[in-house]
Amino acid sequence: MLTDNGIKLSLHGANDTSIWGMSNAVRVERLAGKLTAKVDGTIWVNLTYAFDPQWMRYVAEHPGLVLTMDGTPVLANARTEAELESLNKLEIPAGATVMEYRDGPQIHNHELRKLDTPFVTILDSTTVKAAERASYFGAYKGVTDILTKYLWPEFALVLTRIAAKVGLTPNMVTAIGAVGCVAATILFYYGYYWIGCAIGFMFMVLDTVDGKLARCTITSSWWGNFFDHGIDLVHPPFWYWAWAVGLGTWGLAYDNQLWWWVLGVIWAGYVLQRLVEGEFIRRYDIHIHVWQKFDSDFRLITARRNPNMAILVASLPFMRPDLGLIAVAIWTALSCLIHIVRLLQAMAAQAGGKRVESWFTV
Repeated sequence: MLTDNGIKLSLHGANDTSIWGMSNAVRVERLAGKLTAKVDGTIWVNLTYAFDPQWMRYVAEHPGLVLTMDGTPVLANARTEAELESLNKLEIPAGATVMEYRDGPQIHNHELRKLDTPFVTILDSTTVKAAERASYFGAYKGVTDILTKYLWPEFALVLTRIAAKVGLTPNMVTAIGAVGCVAATILFYYGYYWIGCAIGFMFMVLDTVDGKLARCTITSSWWGNFFDHGIDLVHPPFWYWAWAVGLGTWGLAYDNQLWWWVLGVIWAGYVLQRLVEGEFIRRYDIHIHVWQKFDSDFRLITARRNPNMAILVASLPFMRPDLGLIAVAIWTALSCLIHIVRLLQAMAAQAGGKRVESWFTV
């Protein structure tokens, strides 16, 4: 079989177990269709098994590699017809490089910023839920904020399964979330902070669901990424502005000078922090959050939308949303300063002859 992107694909066996609303054969074809690098050989897949998309990319990059589970070939990059014949007999081709899953081999996922052993499992009716769960958590970034990592993964898993079952696309989920994002902005503007935060929370969860749905169903697209990341990039400054306007309904409006100090620091810090992150990627081809363990740990709480919203929500039981926004401004300034210092330290390390690389790969 030849996929639309020119990948030679050979499927062994059959499997009628549905995973994320599709057959294993369709899932494998989608995975192969997402490969961007040139593949010299033929990608051979044993349909008895399900595996993380990382394995498809990794094997595609290594001609002659055979991924096995308990000695049985699962996935391979066959260089010749003779190797394909051996694989179809579930034998290891002569001269092949074998990677046994049970040995716990780790590979680096540059996109998701983590080093791990992606899942491989026999796919049948008794294992499909576990396989879906493994593929869902395999799509999580190794480095993200504390809320996304610890607070709502299980809730988002349930929503992702429901979305896949009813046939929602990732873009549909993003669109639903966008409506919630706008609604939260309006509610903040009029001082309805509690309900605004509740709707904002749902938007933040859906911001996780759309990405996981795209990765789990292998339906990510350029437009989907642009739509999702565009909303993520644009909306936070509007939330802070609307929050500041809403303070008037609580009798807590800032005077003109404090207004511009608070919002000016938040807006400037937001832009500057993004610029620093971009400059780090430009210089070293890695995210600043994966340089050293400190950076990954700091990403949990750095002044991004989710941690900032936690600060704002924490101010509401004390009836001081004004102090919450001031706290966000202070934390934004401190986070921005730390990012600048880390960029300067990386530049100094490189000047001293040290490689600036992710601690996941060291």
